Amino acid sequence: MTAGAMIGAVISGRMTDFIGRRLTLWILDIFYIVGWLAIIFAEGAWLLDLGRLSLGIGFGLTCYVGPAYLAEIIPKDIRGLLMSISQSMTGYGASLTFVIGSFVTWRSLAIIGCIPSLLLLLALFFIPESPRWLVGVGLMVVQASGGLYGFMFYMSEIFDSAGISSTLGFILVAVLQIPLIVLSAALIDKFGRRTLLMASATGQCLGCLLTGLSYFLQELDWWKEASPILALIGVLVYMGSYAFGMGGIPWIVVSEIFPINVKGSAGTLCNLVSSFCSWVVSYTFNYSFSWSPAGTFFIYAGICGFGVVFIAKLVPETKGRTLEEIHASLTRIMQ
Repeated sequence: MTAGAMIGAVISGRMTDFIGRRLTLWILDIFYIVGWLAIIFAEGAWLLDLGRLSLGIGFGLTCYVGPAYLAEIIPKDIRGLLMSISQSMTGYGASLTFVIGSFVTWRSLAIIGCIPSLLLLLALFFIPESPRWLVGVGLMVVQASGGLYGFMFYMSEIFDSAGISSTLGFILVAVLQIPLIVLSAALIDKFGRRTLLMASATGQCLGCLLTGLSYFLQELDWWKEASPILALIGVLVYMGSYAFGMGGIPWIVVSEIFPINVKGSAGTLCNLVSSFCSWVVSYTFNYSFSWSPAGTFFIYAGICGFGVVFIAKLVPETKGRTLEEIHASLTRIMQ
């Protein structure tokens, strides 16, 4: 078991920083369950050893991720009390095991030991992610899943199918984006990251709705003369809104919410999530567009609308605030 604990200790910090606290809790609980099951069904020493090794890895992970997770979600005025209680549970658990083990067989004791792990498995469905990771990863999902690469990679097809000159469309998008990028840089420290992100996501949602509406009108053969204009306006609103906020501000927020000791790992994870979501959008766009052009953009509008709610509910304002102040606001948000 102590050999397993050393393995868990070695990987605990990097794993917790890279995949987040909540997912690490899932993994360590699986090690606990596998360990107890191996002991319960053991018919020889090798399976008992394997079970103890697995329990040790789970315990080694717990020793780091448990306090780290609690420190990030517990209000500061009761943090010391609750963390002391949680740490004392190790002693309580050992004492209870000694008492119960005096009256039951070791295999029955292993069955009893498995119960808390199964209860934790159920509880993990309801506990929140550590707020820094939920804000960082969530922003990347919202940024990359709202249809950007569908618009960018297939803009020519969008314009052509809507009956618009793709050359004219590209020129208008390029001319529109530059002043909006400059405007965003000028306003970000005046109005804050959160305000610009909400405005940007709202504009993206509107742009997707207008683009989807243009194709919907085409499918119904209604108001055909207006549908190309709606598509052009929709694309311009979407791309302009993205340039105004969602294009760069999520990366600013991610760089501000994570402490220095995990910035590298956190940045790697957020970058990976962003690239993965971008790949999903770019890969599926052709298929979904062939299925239903209007439906495709309405789906993107729904994702952007979810992004507005996510930012409003969970993303803190980081303008002019210290890391400690940002951390305190994240804790209040999660409560």
